[in-house]
This record gives sequence, C-alpha cells and structure tokens, in this order.
Amino acid sequence: MKENKFELMYTRFHGMNDRKIVFQGCFENETEKCRDSLKIFLDDIELKREIIEREGADVRRRYAALPYKVEREYYFIIDLPKDASIIAKKLKLINIISKNETRVICCINLEKFIKNRKKITYSIDEVKVQDNKAVISGWAITKEKLKVKVSDAKNGGNIRNELKEIYREDVINIFPEVNEEYINGFKILCDGFKGRNVVIKLFDSKYVEEEKVTLINSSTKLKSVATFKKAYGYYKRYGLFNTISKVKQKVLHLEDGVDYDKWIREKMPTLEELKIQKNRVFEYNPKISLVIPLFNTPEQFLRELIESVRQQTYSNWELCFSDGSGVDSPINKILEEYSDKDERIKFTSSEKKLQISENTNEAISIATGDYIAFADHDDLLSPDAFYEFVNLINKYNEVDAIYSDEDKISMDGKKYFQPHFKPDFNEYLLNSNNYICHLFMVKKQVVDKIGPLNPEFNGSQDYDFILRCSEITDKIYHIPKILYHWRAHKDSTAENPESKLYAFDAGKRAVEAHYKRLGIEAEVTQPECYGIYRTQYNILGEPKVSIIIPNKDHILDLKNCISSIIEKSTYNNFEIIVVENNSQEEETFKYYESLENQYKNIKIEYWPGKEFNYSAINNFGAEKAKGEYLLFLNNDTKMISSNCLQELIGYCQNERVGVVGARLYYPDETIQHAGVVIGLGGVAGHIFLNTPRGQIGYFAGVICAQNFSAVTAACMMTKAELFRKIGGFDVKLAVAFNDLDYCLKVRKSGKLVVYNPYAELYHYESKSRKKEDTKEKIKRLEKETAFFTKRWNSYYLNGDPYYNPNFSKDKFDCRVAK
Repeated sequence: MKENKFELMYTRFHGMNDRKIVFQGCFENETEKCRDSLKIFLDDIELKREIIEREGADVRRRYAALPYKVEREYYFIIDLPKDASIIAKKLKLINIISKNETRVICCINLEKFIKNRKKITYSIDEVKVQDNKAVISGWAITKEKLKVKVSDAKNGGNIRNELKEIYREDVINIFPEVNEEYINGFKILCDGFKGRNVVIKLFDSKYVEEEKVTLINSSTKLKSVATFKKAYGYYKRYGLFNTISKVKQKVLHLEDGVDYDKWIREKMPTLEELKIQKNRVFEYNPKISLVIPLFNTPEQFLRELIESVRQQTYSNWELCFSDGSGVDSPINKILEEYSDKDERIKFTSSEKKLQISENTNEAISIATGDYIAFADHDDLLSPDAFYEFVNLINKYNEVDAIYSDEDKISMDGKKYFQPHFKPDFNEYLLNSNNYICHLFMVKKQVVDKIGPLNPEFNGSQDYDFILRCSEITDKIYHIPKILYHWRAHKDSTAENPESKLYAFDAGKRAVEAHYKRLGIEAEVTQPECYGIYRTQYNILGEPKVSIIIPNKDHILDLKNCISSIIEKSTYNNFEIIVVENNSQEEETFKYYESLENQYKNIKIEYWPGKEFNYSAINNFGAEKAKGEYLLFLNNDTKMISSNCLQELIGYCQNERVGVVGARLYYPDETIQHAGVVIGLGGVAGHIFLNTPRGQIGYFAGVICAQNFSAVTAACMMTKAELFRKIGGFDVKLAVAFNDLDYCLKVRKSGKLVVYNPYAELYHYESKSRKKEDTKEKIKRLEKETAFFTKRWNSYYLNGDPYYNPNFSKDKFDCRVAK
C-alpha cells in the first residue's frame, strides 16, 4: 500500500469549544483510506474523531511550499473528557505509515496545553505607531460582539480608542469549524507614542483576555521575536540576499534601499551643466512670476529661498512677495534690501495680518509674467527649475500648466529625504489627494479665467486652485525631476499632519466643490489617513451588469466565486454568464444544472472552441450579455466588499472612463493587484505586488483611486458599447496580455483606465500558478510577448506615463532606481 504520511500544520483548541482539540494538516500520498491511518490517543485510549475536509484554491495555496501537490486538507477534531489533565498525561497523534511502520507525529503534555488555553481565541498580529497614532491589528473568535479596552500599563488609565471591524478571510480559512460571523477581525486605533506599554483587553459578557504590548514605530529597526519570525518568513520566500538587503534598509533607515541624500546630490546638475543652461537661447522666453505669501518668515529661511531663486539658470523671471505679517513686519527691511539689489524682486505689504489665500492673491496682483508659479515662504528651488519648465514649454505647444517632483529638506538645509516622485497628469489621483503640490506653474490666462485663490479653502487653497485648473484644461504637463525642496518642520503638514487638521477638512470640501461644479453627485470621505479622499459616486439609475466568468471544471473555485456575489452583493441588477470551456468532470455539469434551476439571472453558455483562448472565450460571453456594463471575472476570485459592483459602476459610468479595475488580494492577505504598469518587471507588472494588506504603499498609492495604463481582467469592468466598438479582446493574444492590450486600446480611444481600491476581492490561484515551462507554452508566450511589445512599443520607448522614470523597473514597491 501507499504511504499515507501526514503533514501536521496546526494543533489548537477548537475555535468555539474549549474541550475540543483540532489537528490540521494534509497527507503526502493521499488514498481513499488515508483518514484511517491517523489515530489519536489519550495515553493508551484511542479517541473518536470528527473529520472536516476542505479543498480548493485556498488549500492549494496554503500548502504550495510542500514538495508534493496537495488537493485536500484535513481537520481531525477530538473531544477531551472532563478532567482530562487529571486522568491522563499525554495526547498523542499516531500516523500508521504502512503495515510495518508507525510514527508519532506529536506528543502533547496535556496539563501544560490546557493551562495555556485562552478563554477567547485571539491573536494580536501587528502593533505600530504612525503619525502618533497607534494601530493594533488582530482577530478574535466570539459568539457575541467583541469589545475592546486599551489602558496604560504604567498607570492603568484608559486610552481612548476606536475599534474598526476587518473581514479576515485568512482566519476564516484556518477555522472551518467556526461560523464566519463569529470571527472578528479588528483594527484598534488609539493615541500612542513609540515605546509606550499598553494593555489590550478583549472581552464579551463571559470571558476576558488581556495582553501587554509595546507600541512600536513603523520605521524602527527590526527587533523582537515576532520580527525575527517575520524576517525568517521573508527569507523563506525571497532568499538570503533579498532578506539581508531588507534588514539593511530597515536598520539604516534608507529610502527604499537607497541613500536618497547621496542619490539626489549625484543627480543635481553640475557646474558645467548649469553654465550650459545659462547660455542657452530659447525660441520662446516666457516671463515666470513666482508668487510667495510671507508671514513672519524666519530671516534665514527667507534669504535662502531668495538666493535659490536668484541662482536660477533661466533669467526671465520675477519674484513677487506679499508680506501679510501686519504692522511692524520683521521682514520688510529684508525685502527692501533684495528689491534694491535685484529689480526682478518686488513685494507688497499689508498693515493687517492676511490669511494665506488673500496673501497669495496680493502677490498675484503684482505679477506681470506669462506664467504664475507658486512656492511656500521657507522652501527652496533647484537652480535648474525654471530652465526645465521653459525647456518643456518650448518642446510642446499650448502648455497650460506644469508641475515637478519634490522632496523634503531638513530645517538646517543639510539633508534631503522623502522624495515624492509623481506620475504624469492623473485625473483620478488628483481627486484622491493633492499629489501635484509643488512646484506648480500655470499660464496667466488660465489664472485670469478661473480666478484667484479662494479663502473658503484656506489650508488647502492650492488644492482647490489646481482642481479648478484641471476643470478647464487637460494640457497639464509633468517634469519627472526633483526641482523643489520642501522644508519640513514640526508645525508643517509635511511632517506633522495633526498640526493642521483644518487643512484636510478644507481639502475634502475642495473635492466636493470640484464635483459640484462638474455636476457630479458623489460623497467624499477621509477613510484611512489625512489628506487622502475617497469618492463614492451616486449611480445613475440601475444599469444592468453582465458578469462573465470563464470556467473549466474547478467547481469549488467557481462555487466560491458565485456564492460570494449572490450572498454579499448589495447591488442586484446583474446577470452571471458562465462560459463553459471544455470541462471534463460530470460534477461540473451537475453544478451548472443546479445553478440554472436555482437562479434566473445565471446562465451557462457553451463555447464551441476546442483550444483554450481567453480572448475568444470572453468575447463569446460578451456576445451573449444583455448588460450595459460587462464585468470580466476570474472563477478563482471571491468578493469581499458588499458594494463591490456599486464601486465599479460608479466610476465606469463616467463618460471619460472606459475601464475600471479592483484591488485584489492573495489568500495570505497580500496585494495581488492594485494597478498595472507597462514595462515593470519586464513586459508589465502589478504595482505594490505582495504588499501586506493594511499598508497604504508609496504616498498612499494602494488606497488612492487613480488612473493606470492597465488593470487586470481578473476583475475588470467596461462599458458593453465600448467593448464592442473597440473589438473586444484580441484573439491573437490567446493567454497573455489580452487584458492589458484591451486597456491600452481603450486609452488610445481617449478613455481612461481607473483603479478603484474600494472594490475588493480575493484572487486565489495566480500566486501559485504553474510556470510556462513546456516548449509549447514557452513558444506561445514568446510569440504573444513579441506581438504585444511591438504593438505598444511607444510605452517601452517613452515609459509608462503613470509610473515615474526614477522608480526601479525591477521592484514593485516604487523604490528609487539605483
């Protein structure tokens, strides 16, 4: 007989019964009788077992690291007799390998095991501090509503906290014996600071569990046993070299693995390059008016700012100050000194103290330039800033606005850090946050048309102004170079966002006003962090959505997918079209029959082709669809957010939008998809790949709705009319790149592709997908790669417009290229 070797993964108490113990694992050589090969003894007494079996994509994923294929997972559950620890000493798990061989898989000291049992089954997964806010993540199993109390470990005083419920698919998969409703994922948000010891109390009406934790800043170096385990897990996944690099990055506080201060100094123009810039004669020499509001500006900062402007290699500029400090301003003499020294420097002052909008407007009133540029009173410009702007204006016609990348500079001006590398103009990212910020320059004619800064939005007056600019022009260009250095100090929103909470509220109102002017009905909120805005668009009418799911066998995956839609979706006007693709198993067709008998809005369409062609299969499904919107969905996905369809429709209904994609997770709670970048990792790659759930990514990119060149068709919505007009998926791309090709065709037609982070699903299979390792598959992949890269060669020559060229093409986390 075959050897039925059992691989034990977990031993634990039952999630809802403290007299039951669960042994979870799989068999190496699974046979019909493998279940009988596992025996459980209380000392010498064999115990009866309850057995739960699970199979599907999540099981295959969980055991993917084993050297053999696992299709099925087993949970062996035993009941302990009362006073078990008194009448017996050991609990043994015995595996009968063959007629002549048995092995003891584990031998548990029962008294110790029971003594360490938790009254409430729970786990504190992560503790960190960001922006002086503590975030404590974990889960607990309770029949009643979970309650939380946080107190100071030193003085016992209560700490005000907010409990957020989190859906934890990973925990649900580990506890199949527990009803899903009893599994409480949570995030506890409370005031905190690095090093503070707090006590977390989790309780319901019957039980209480306490755990003491230390609040750890998210940027501190690796430490503690938990961190060691995390590092070891990273080593097992990515290897020794990458782990050493990661540890070095954490310990030395490097910017994405690069010493940014050294990096930027090496990128700065040399004296020879600056000399060449000064001598260049442009065909068009527009006058640039840099307008700056002043308010009790420290003398040193003001002088450094002025000198950074005077050192510009492009000379046709004027520096327009408005001093809103009021009577007896301490900086008037400095302004007079510089205006006498350089006629390009001029200023106006007020006897009353001015708020920032009216102060900036006073500076604009004395500007005479063709373009108006904006800067803060204590920041610095790179000496080539104006040169780069004018160079771009001469390169392209009708430039209405320009912005650059930026970084931060320390108070003493000695260290550069936190670079903000931005995409080219990104309409939906701008609706999510003011990513443009500095350095921003706009044509004077545009300023005259939209009007001055609005005091109603003080604190985010620049955000409101840029949004108004975007409403009348899309000729907004981006220079992917660091041309502006934002001085970071404790009272600035750059380093201490809580110092100006009113500014973030003003930003929210600015986005709302933007939608109102455009006639768009939407709700704007700040769900996760300061300055990041979520938009939920009101759906016009109740349009029908056709959900197209190709399938070949894998019924458990399909059942998981369809059940999540039927049970969770709060949007009901949809049809599901399962496109049957040459299934072989009888069970598959029985399931199809049961679906059509049970649901009027589900139908099975039989694709007539014999060879797999993803494009042709989905095109066939689209031909049968009756919906106004088509949602292409993989059969190995599972809907998380109940409003997933509303989120997708809300964006897709915009006339300017052609495609909307979702945020997808692997079963291990890491990101599988948050947008696609052409050229990343080779042909194309998913940005933020493998980023843990809960992390927001580079400049909150994970949680910002934004434009991308493409999204994955594992979950992709598009307008049915547009799909047919463009010709659907190209059948020449049978397996690879067909979804990306469609997205790029949509963009070529003038429509936008949008990633919506609040349409959330699990995507089970891709992370452990088999490699293209046969000669036939490799040949097909090479052919499709050549076809795709040739068709869209401009993206490889010029770069993806939504991915900054200063980022590495080999990493997926927006780290600086070395």
